[in-house]
Amino acid sequence: MNRILVIRGGALGDFLLTLPAIRLLREAFPAAHLEVLGYQHIVRLSEMGGYANATRSIENGALAGFFARDGELAPGLVEYFGSFQQIVSYLFDPDQIFAGNLRRAGVRHLITGSPKISGQEHAARQLARPLERLGLYLVDPAAEIVPDDPFEVDPQLIAIHPGSGSERKNWPLDRFLQVVKTIVEKDKARRFLLIGGEADAARLGALEAALPNDKREVARHLPLPVLARRLRNCALFLGHDSGISHLAAAMGTPSILLFGPTDPAIWAPKNARVRVLHTMSGKMDEISTPQVLAAIEDPFKVGLGHNRRIISPRA
Repeated sequence: MNRILVIRGGALGDFLLTLPAIRLLREAFPAAHLEVLGYQHIVRLSEMGGYANATRSIENGALAGFFARDGELAPGLVEYFGSFQQIVSYLFDPDQIFAGNLRRAGVRHLITGSPKISGQEHAARQLARPLERLGLYLVDPAAEIVPDDPFEVDPQLIAIHPGSGSERKNWPLDRFLQVVKTIVEKDKARRFLLIGGEADAARLGALEAALPNDKREVARHLPLPVLARRLRNCALFLGHDSGISHLAAAMGTPSILLFGPTDPAIWAPKNARVRVLHTMSGKMDEISTPQVLAAIEDPFKVGLGHNRRIISPRA
């Protein structure tokens, strides 16, 4: 198999949960040209991780015909899709319109996987199930991105993403403020990387205002590869059920994730350095500040050390 295309829309977390399936293809066909079609700012992480040879944006007006029944198919895209020996599509396509148009374009080997996740097994395993048609079975559901350059870990730098895609999944802001205040009072060397976008503006602003300038850096709207590299410099990450949390885990950053209304057995990253605090009631305010502070301190007691470390890839 010389050329493989994976089509994946969705948000950052959706893509990172699909990354183990992409890794499975990469490992099974190491000599193939593997390309990912999706939202460019997200799917280029697959190049950063060494899984994809190229990425292409799905935000292309010429693709409109492929989403219309008996639509007019752009010749350039007919040629493009037809150049792949295998296409795996995770697009939501309940009426098989997109799939039918791919076949009209000459695609002979197409695997379609539903992007919808059930409550039966971890999302990464569900997303890899369609590849069983190729005899590929997922063993490790953890997403991993390992760039080929060494990096520094600052043992005093804690990353915090105080938001998520839903207010229901957010821990109360006043408790985040209690956490940062307690940590700074206890250890003057600790600093914070505060992460967020437009949806997190109020929470991010409150945390920023609560910390002295020399105790915080703010990462707003960073390109994902830049943010990914910044996250792997951090000794610890604190967040919720969010795409940024999946990115931190994929970069190998020890992570404490706060879960409430969503099931971590389905949605939490499966990386070994992830610890989940979960409230079974689904109410985020049932996770206490002392619980989170105790979890934050624990990784610093098990070998992160007190000196900046240089880490080589795949070491």
